[in-house]
Amino acid sequence: MPGLSTGGSGDALPDSLAVSARELDAAGIRDPALRESYEACRRLNAAHGRTYYLSTLLLPAWKRPYVHALYGFARYADEIVDDLASTLSDVEKADWLVGWGEQFLHDVSSTDPAGGSEHPISRAVVDTVRRWDIPLAHVEAFLASMRMDLTRTEYATYDDLMTYVHGSAAVIGLQMVPVLEPVVPREIAEPYARDLGIAFQLTNFLRDVGEDVRRGRVYLPLEDLAVFGVTREHLEHCARAGTVDGPVRRLLAFEVARTRELYRSARHGVRLLHPTSRPCIETALALYGGILDEVEKADHDVLGGRVQVGPARRAAVALPGLVRARRARRRSFDATGAVRTTA
Repeated sequence: MPGLSTGGSGDALPDSLAVSARELDAAGIRDPALRESYEACRRLNAAHGRTYYLSTLLLPAWKRPYVHALYGFARYADEIVDDLASTLSDVEKADWLVGWGEQFLHDVSSTDPAGGSEHPISRAVVDTVRRWDIPLAHVEAFLASMRMDLTRTEYATYDDLMTYVHGSAAVIGLQMVPVLEPVVPREIAEPYARDLGIAFQLTNFLRDVGEDVRRGRVYLPLEDLAVFGVTREHLEHCARAGTVDGPVRRLLAFEVARTRELYRSARHGVRLLHPTSRPCIETALALYGGILDEVEKADHDVLGGRVQVGPARRAAVALPGLVRARRARRRSFDATGAVRTTA
């Protein structure tokens, strides 16, 4: 599909920049510094969130910069926390997060109508939060979970894990709700968005369980491990060996089933969104759900390497989604005559 490149090859970069320029023009974002910040966020999305980025391209062009900004903000913080090459200690990373987060909250709360942020990533996010009236409580919860990642390496219960996941994932879904323009009051759509954010995060945990364990983190509740006769030490041994045994396989199968329940719940919320937003979320649901399919196809052997949805499957899901997205934009234009929704 055109415009899917991340700038990794010399002939792909101009196409990516052209796509970005069209999106920013469609959104009415004219300020050069602000455009540069939105482009930086788009690059983070393209480079690190292949499934997320692909789904974002099914939105009307004028909505995409705001999604890029929200993803870019989350990814930028996550990179600081998880950068294995960083020379900063965990305490120094925590101090950096606190300072960066406090500055962001100060910038976005400024009463100066001309105010913004000087940070190359935060500038676009401040603009997005203000434009869409996104509650700052969501940002605060996200920053709190990022700090947790610097001190917590395990979670005793599912409820404990959900405290972390609320800030690391659920609020990302909640931030997206206004951009996706629900056709009902926000509070009606929000529970479905919360479930979708959690489902995405739990899917990431399952896909990356081996990598996380080798980094010293276990995102599967210890109470679940105990039910299946698995200790943290045993899980670490299997991760080092790159193999799964019967108890670990049954544990992972249980976590897959639990995550599928969240996807089933979240799916009911798609119909509550503006028609031009539905293909994006439908595609994200199918692609992220496809990761669980791949986990099962691998017989839950996720400790030796990362499973992923292949290019053929992504194309098979995304191309029909693109057709639906274009049809929805055309219908929306026919009904409203608003040029912006057809970009």
